[in-house]
Amino acid sequence: MLRLLTAGESHGPKLTVILDGMPAGLNLDFDFIKGELKARQGGFGRSGRQKLEQDAVDITGGVRHGATTGAPLCFEINNKEHLNWLTVMSTAPLSEKLDEAALKQIKDKTINRLRPGHADFAGTVKYKLKDVRDTLERSSARETAARVGAGALCQLLLRELGVEVASHVVAIGKHSLSQEFLQSLKDLPAKKIKELARESQVYCPDSSLSLKIEEHIRDAIKDGDSLGGVVQVVVDGLPPGLGSAGQWDRKLDGLLAQALMSVQSAKAVEIGEGVRNAALPGSMVHDSMRRDDSGESPCYHVKRETNRAGGLEGGMTNGERLIVRAYFKPIPTMKKGLPSLSFPGFQEDYAHYERSDACAVPAASVVAAAMVSLTLANAFIDKFACDSMVDLINSVEAYRKYVFDLTKGDADAPQSQT
Repeated sequence: MLRLLTAGESHGPKLTVILDGMPAGLNLDFDFIKGELKARQGGFGRSGRQKLEQDAVDITGGVRHGATTGAPLCFEINNKEHLNWLTVMSTAPLSEKLDEAALKQIKDKTINRLRPGHADFAGTVKYKLKDVRDTLERSSARETAARVGAGALCQLLLRELGVEVASHVVAIGKHSLSQEFLQSLKDLPAKKIKELARESQVYCPDSSLSLKIEEHIRDAIKDGDSLGGVVQVVVDGLPPGLGSAGQWDRKLDGLLAQALMSVQSAKAVEIGEGVRNAALPGSMVHDSMRRDDSGESPCYHVKRETNRAGGLEGGMTNGERLIVRAYFKPIPTMKKGLPSLSFPGFQEDYAHYERSDACAVPAASVVAAAMVSLTLANAFIDKFACDSMVDLINSVEAYRKYVFDLTKGDADAPQSQT
């Protein structure tokens, strides 16, 4: 079992990450990890804080001489902004000796107006807190930097197994990729889709639509408003059989949905063409199968003309491209504000405003890829021998050969040795 734990506040000194269960012998590509963290900070419509931070992982455990050891992997991501919040976010008890300037800083950063759409109200009530900031600091999307760092490590593991992960923006606000363009992406490998997306300021693979989206975000910034959108994650190279139909909590589609729904501002998840499929008869939904010996099918000798299921059937991968979408609401923190209530008085007021993105959907696509990678890495580790990368790679290769021989139609195909 691969388990991720994160700790740290948005304006605290650092984020701390423990990733337990990583096999030994995974060689780390630090440039790749840094690139993913930088991509999370990018995207048109981000706040000024992204220019202040230069996220990088500082590994403190589980790695020696550039490779994982099998021990729990621990790393930290420093918050440079913390230098401006030393008094406000100090872990020491408040002292009566604080000077007036320090007391004023603490008072100025106290949040006493609730923000609709955030965790402010529920978290402050749940933990019986006196300052809404205590909830804001942990519920902030700054925490996703930790997830992206861990997800990058998982992507490196998946690459060793012949699996490629890509993500891109499908829609922001009123602008969306056309069905024709989405169809054209099906003929491109995941690696190429990622390259096209990262060439855009909004991580959209359609360059002409990217310009329209940028203008749309500019208008939202002028209006003091925010925009949401849709991102898509595609994964190539997955063998059939990851996940399980045995229990509800082991179904891979459920695990993917939970992972993506845990990302801040995510409000819906779709696998394949799930939304469209709900309105169609079964004969127009399910992906027919035929034999294919051309060697071009992603699932060996099994060919599907369509992939409306998005690569998942019965809670398991079926060998086709995994396609999953996440829908993100507009960021609740807006300059124009919303009618709200004060805290603790609960008198009518306007929502608190603190520096925030106008649109974080491009960054959300990077976070979504990280969460999908974490889930898939765990699915491999759950199914195959995994104390070391040698064991894992050999087990996966043996299983792929088994599936290849089986789908070849040979009655004497060998049984899996995994």
